[in-house]
Amino acid sequence: MEARVPNSLTQLLASNKKRPERLPQSRIVAEGAETTIYLYDSIVADEETAHWWGGVSAEALVPQIRAIKGGDVHLRINSPGGDVFAAQTICQAIRDTGARVIAHVDGYAASAATVIAIAADEVEIAPGGFFMIHNAWTWAMGNAADLTATVSLLSKIDGTLAGQYAAKSGMAVDDVKAAMDAETWYSAEEALAAGLVDRIAEGKKAQAAWNMSAYSKAPKIEDNAGGIEDIATEEHRARQQQRIAMLARLQVS
Repeated sequence: MEARVPNSLTQLLASNKKRPERLPQSRIVAEGAETTIYLYDSIVADEETAHWWGGVSAEALVPQIRAIKGGDVHLRINSPGGDVFAAQTICQAIRDTGARVIAHVDGYAASAATVIAIAADEVEIAPGGFFMIHNAWTWAMGNAADLTATVSLLSKIDGTLAGQYAAKSGMAVDDVKAAMDAETWYSAEEALAAGLVDRIAEGKKAQAAWNMSAYSKAPKIEDNAGGIEDIATEEHRARQQQRIAMLARLQVS
């Protein structure tokens, strides 16, 4: 028997595969002593996954990051998250550059993207941006022993992530775990108050958003006035068109 898991990495990748704003997925721009890394896509492990599902792969990005030697690095993030092991690989490559790294959350830093953000020396977030932490996801098949081992692995991953967030923010690990259990979406102001970011960027609005319907508590358009907006699903578009048509009929009558 197969169980359907709606909140899955597969759904996240599939729902954003044809997103028009995704290109360029990522790029590294070097100007003198400063380098800018754009992480504007979901995070996947390898180029094969990126080919079929979209996303920026650690396999392609890490060698480019490792070529950076010192100076200042600006890490610009607008990502719905993705593969946590790929994110940790990117984090280590960033640390190994020996550079001073400033992360800029230009829109969303969700899930695995937050791990990359807090690997920087400083983190700033655009007004209207969001920073989301939650427990790790996966899918598994096999017998009871296989599934028990998967549960154990997920618990270890969650513990590692909670420790990283606690080290950045100064929060108690248990408080971080509670926030992860709840799938917590921090606004820019809330992320600053929690210590997950160091400052709010001045005079910069958040960049284009993502289809976050894979997450159960993603902020809706109605909850996010004045900030970034979720890309509407087809169902939402249909409802909006129905409302517009109804209003048009009322105005005519």
